[in-house]
Amino acid sequence: MGFLDKMKNRFQRTKGRAKEETGHHTRDPYLESEGKKDRVSGDMKQVGEKAKEAAREARRMMGR
Repeated sequence: MGFLDKMKNRFQRTKGRAKEETGHHTRDPYLESEGKKDRVSGDMKQVGEKAKEAAREARRMMGR
């Protein structure tokens, strides 16, 4: 399930970037801030996935 989570997070980041840019070009501060929120949320989820992956790798290496 890690791969699907990473793809969802990447999509959320991309969607946030698009909203942020659209808000910037249309001078809509609400849309721009919503896009920034989506992008940051996707980034934080991605960091969590990387931490889980590192923990799995560490457990696998300790098991040897």
